[in-house]
Amino acid sequence: MISVEGLKVEFNATPLFEDVSYVINKKDRIALVGKNGAGKSTMLKILAGLQQPTAGVVAVPRECTVGYLPQVMKLADSRTVLQEAELAFEHIFEMQADLERMNRELAERTDYESEEYQKLIDRFTHANDRFHLMGGTNYRAELERTLQGLGFSRADFDRPTSEFSGGWRMRIELAKLLLRRPDVLLLDEPTNHLDIESIQWLEHFLATRANAVVLVSHDRAFLNNVTTRTIEISCGRIYDYKVKYDEFVVLRKERREQQLRAYENQQKQIEDTEAFIERFRYKATKAIQVQSRVKQLEKLERIEVDEEDNSTLRLKFTCSSRSGNYPVICDEVGKSYGSPSTPPEGELHDNALTSPSSPYCCLPVEQLREQELHGSALTSQSSPSGGVRGGHVVFHNVNLTINRGEKVAFVGKNGEGKSTLVKCIMGEISDYTGRLTLGHNVQIGYFAQNQAQLLDESQTVFDTIDRVAVGDIRLKIRDILGAFMFGGEASDKKVKVLSGGERTRLAMIKLLLEPVNFLILDEPTNHLDMRSKDVLKEAIRDFDGTVIIVSHDRDFLDGLVTKVYEFGGGLVREHLCGIYEFLQKKQIENLNDLQAAPALSASPTRKNATGKAAPQEAAAAAPTAKLSYEQQKEQAKRQKRLERRVADCEAAIEQIESAIAILEARMATPEGAADLSLYEQHQQLKQQLDQAVEEWETASIELESNLN
Repeated sequence: MISVEGLKVEFNATPLFEDVSYVINKKDRIALVGKNGAGKSTMLKILAGLQQPTAGVVAVPRECTVGYLPQVMKLADSRTVLQEAELAFEHIFEMQADLERMNRELAERTDYESEEYQKLIDRFTHANDRFHLMGGTNYRAELERTLQGLGFSRADFDRPTSEFSGGWRMRIELAKLLLRRPDVLLLDEPTNHLDIESIQWLEHFLATRANAVVLVSHDRAFLNNVTTRTIEISCGRIYDYKVKYDEFVVLRKERREQQLRAYENQQKQIEDTEAFIERFRYKATKAIQVQSRVKQLEKLERIEVDEEDNSTLRLKFTCSSRSGNYPVICDEVGKSYGSPSTPPEGELHDNALTSPSSPYCCLPVEQLREQELHGSALTSQSSPSGGVRGGHVVFHNVNLTINRGEKVAFVGKNGEGKSTLVKCIMGEISDYTGRLTLGHNVQIGYFAQNQAQLLDESQTVFDTIDRVAVGDIRLKIRDILGAFMFGGEASDKKVKVLSGGERTRLAMIKLLLEPVNFLILDEPTNHLDMRSKDVLKEAIRDFDGTVIIVSHDRDFLDGLVTKVYEFGGGLVREHLCGIYEFLQKKQIENLNDLQAAPALSASPTRKNATGKAAPQEAAAAAPTAKLSYEQQKEQAKRQKRLERRVADCEAAIEQIESAIAILEARMATPEGAADLSLYEQHQQLKQQLDQAVEEWETASIELESNLN
C-alpha cells in the first residue's frame, strides 16, 4: 500500500538515515525498533505526511487512509467524551446527509421515466449500500465498545474531556483513531498511558481487527503479541525481518556477529593497506602501487557496526543505609474526595442486597445477575445536590506491610489509586484516614510519571546534572553521563531536543545521585528503549533496598517483583506471586462477565483446611453401630434434619458468595467505586458469610457426632 524509496533525512547536515527503501503491505503488523534517537518517531511522521524527508519518495495511493497517534498531542476541551469520539464518524454523518438529500429529491421529483431519475436511484442505491457496509447503522455500538475497551465507563461518556488527565485524553484520541479504521495505523508508544487490561484489549484489537499497523513501542510483550514483522533502524539504515520481536532479537544477534567479523576483517585490510602506503610512500619504484592502494582505500565502502554502550551496564542504585524491618505499614488507610455523609441509623439503601432480619438473607443470585446485566442494580443513592453519597472513594481499609528488601508491584486500572497511595507514602497527601507508618531511617527516592517532563528544557544535559550533583560526585559527571549514553557531544545537547527516552534516562540519573534505601518508581519504563529497560531492571534487581514499582509493563515486572498489590473497586488486594502468575489468576477469577456464570469459589463445604473431604462425606463411610429399632429410627430422623441443615447452609454460603462476587464486579467499575453504600453492603455480606460458615461448621460437627 505504501512504498518508501531512497528515503534520506538530515539534521544540521548530519544524516539520521539514508537510502531507506521498503513497502508496507495490507495486513502487515510492523514493529519499528531501534535505540532512542535512531529516528523511529521521525519515520512515523514522514509516513503520516507531517514531515518532509531531505530526499526520497513516500508513495501513498489516493484511496489509502493513514491514521497517526503521536507520543504527545494537543487536545481540545470543548466537547464531552462521546462528542469527541463521534468525530471519528464525520464521514458517516456526511454520507447520511447525502442520503437524506437524495431521498428528498427522489420524493419531490416526478419524472420517473427519465434517465436522470434512474441515475439518481442508482447513486442512492450505491451510496446506501456503502453506508451500510461502513457500519452507518451501528456506529454507536462500535463507539461504545471501543471506549469501554479502553477503560471508559458509560458514566464517563457525558463528562467534558477537560476533566480527564492527559493519559485518559490520549485514550480518547486513540479511540477516534481506531474507530476511523484507517488502512495504515501509525502508533507511537500507544501503551504509555494504558493499564494492563486496556493494553490486552488493544493487543486483541490490533491483532484481529486492524488493517496494516506500524508500531513504535518499548513494551516487549505488546510487540510480540501484535507484530509479525520487525524493521530496525540502525546506523542510518534499516534491516527488515519478517518475524516477530523475540525472533528478531535472535536473528539480530547473528547478524551483528557477522557484521563484527566483517568489520574486523576490513579493519585488518585497511591497516595493512595503510602500512603499505606509509612504508613505500617515498619510493619511486612503488609509486604506481602506492597510488593504486590509495584509490582502493578511497573507494572502499566502510562497514559500520552500531556500537553497544556496554558502559551502561555499570548502572547501579546505591543503597544509602539500612532501614527498619518494615519500611511501610498501612493500617486501615483510606482516601476519598468530597464530603462523605452517612445515612441515619436504621436507614437502608433502596436496593441493598441484604436484610438485617436474617443472618444470610439476600436477593436471589439470578435476580442479582439480571439486575447487574441491565445496569439497574447497585446504583448509588444521590444526595440532594446530585452528588454520590460519601463522595468519591479512591480506596478504603488498606492494610499492607512491605518488608525491607522486598520488590513489589502496584497494578490496576488507571484512576484506581496507585499513584494516590504512593503520594500518601511520600507525604504529598496527608488528609487520608487510618494510619500510615514509615519505618526507621527510611530514605525515599521517587520517580514520578511526569518526571521527564519536569526537566528544564533550556538547560543542557551536563548542566541539568551539574545542578544536583554535590561533593566529589561533581568530578565524575562526565563519566556518569557516559554510562547513560550521553557521552561526548551528547552531554552538551539542550534538553528540549532530547527524545522521550533520552529525557527519561536523564531524569533517572538525577534519581541515582540521591542517597536512598527505598525506591518508588511510577511508570519508570515509559519512553525507555529495550536495552535501557533491561539495564534498569537489572539495577533494580541488584538494589539492596526496598522497591515499589507502579507499572503496566508485564515484561519489565516479570522476574523482578515477588508480590503484587492489585488496586480496584476501592480495595487493595495482596497477591504473593509474580506478575504472570497474577495475570493467570485474574483470567480465572475475572467476574465481570456475569453471563458466562463463572464457577464460584469452592465453599467450605467442599473441602476442609487440610484438603480432605468434608465431614459428612467422611462420615458416610463410618460403620453404623448396632442400635435398637427405635434408636435407629430416631437417629435417622436426626441425621436427615442435620443433613438438611448442612445442605441449607451450603446453599446459603454459595448464594452469599455469588452475591459478593457480583457486588465486587460492580465495585470494580468507576461508578461503583464512587458508591459508599456498596462497601457497606459488601461488609454486611462478609459478616453474613462468616455467620453462615460458622453455622455450617456447627451443623457438620453435630452430623459427624450423630453418625459416630
